[in-house]
Amino acid sequence: MQKLAPADLLTLERYSRERPEFRARVIAHKRNRQINVGPSTMWLFEDRLTVQYQVQEMLRTERIFEAEGIAEELAAYNPLIPDGSNWKVTLLIEFPDPEIRRVQLEKLRGVEDRCWVQVGSLPKLFAIADEDLERENETKTSAVHFLRFELGDERVAALRAGGALSFGVDHPAYGHQLAASDGVRAALLADLD
Repeated sequence: MQKLAPADLLTLERYSRERPEFRARVIAHKRNRQINVGPSTMWLFEDRLTVQYQVQEMLRTERIFEAEGIAEELAAYNPLIPDGSNWKVTLLIEFPDPEIRRVQLEKLRGVEDRCWVQVGSLPKLFAIADEDLERENETKTSAVHFLRFELGDERVAALRAGGALSFGVDHPAYGHQLAASDGVRAALLADLD
């Protein structure tokens, strides 16, 4: 999948005018890219459109319009766009109550390394987590992580041949799994070259 360049972005003025329609399109697009694995983790499978939306929103919020600032945002967000052989996921650990969140994030240390995808009967593929920086410390994990699933030829071929797709978390304090819907499966298959 092609990375974003400055020419792919809307100016602040144009984005302001087109934001409602663009936002509605992205929300509809995310329906088959966003899954809840259990009650407290949301996985967003990123692609070029989801990343463009994040960049446009950052530029809008921070009022960034100079070339250097735009380049910095693209450098920060472009690594989230899949490369054709992998899926890249923003993992959100969601506990609305701050005290419950604090306790749960302590219990969930290492959860980012226990997220997996499985194609058919092939072995589970565990995520490569937080390649940009460490997001946990000695006492707790972060509520946001970035995952990469490097699928390999065998899994891609199995998916193309109709193999089932499932997702899960295999952590002592949080064990859940989920089968992909047809819509999710189709959206993620389209990300692969």
